[in-house]
Amino acid sequence: MGSGSETSSWKELARAAAVVEDASAASEALRQLLMFSIADTPYAVPVESVREIVRIRPITPIPRVSQCVRGVISLRGEVLQVIDLRVRLDLPRAEVTRATRIIVISVREGSLAGLLVDAVTQVLRVPESALMPQAGSETDAVEALCVRGKQFVSLINLERILDVVSDH
Repeated sequence: MGSGSETSSWKELARAAAVVEDASAASEALRQLLMFSIADTPYAVPVESVREIVRIRPITPIPRVSQCVRGVISLRGEVLQVIDLRVRLDLPRAEVTRATRIIVISVREGSLAGLLVDAVTQVLRVPESALMPQAGSETDAVEALCVRGKQFVSLINLERILDVVSDH
């Protein structure tokens, strides 16, 4: 029944589809964002800034630092400052739950910091054009918004988050 020619035609169609997909992806870059929630509101950070996601562990408080700095943790011999994003976003502190995570991010000069979040939900792939600059925000922690279904996802500006922490 000519199955060899059918197979080759399917391969050609698959190759052609792959070329079309590559061309459309090249025309508009996709951003990968790690989505998480704080107070049932979705937020995200660029995946390229994320080193790992860890379960909550004992956090040692440090005196005379910003209220949004929860303290420090030891992660495989490295000491990381943990920033409570709820407090940084002017929300009340919450009890730690089984879903609470620390997102370990790489920051300037190769150092690391931890972001305390209520839950990590998924990785989003969004076109660059889907990110809208944040206008008139009450906080400088959000740099852009993107629509995901019926809700907005706020893209956190890591530099501003860390600058505020280091200023205190």
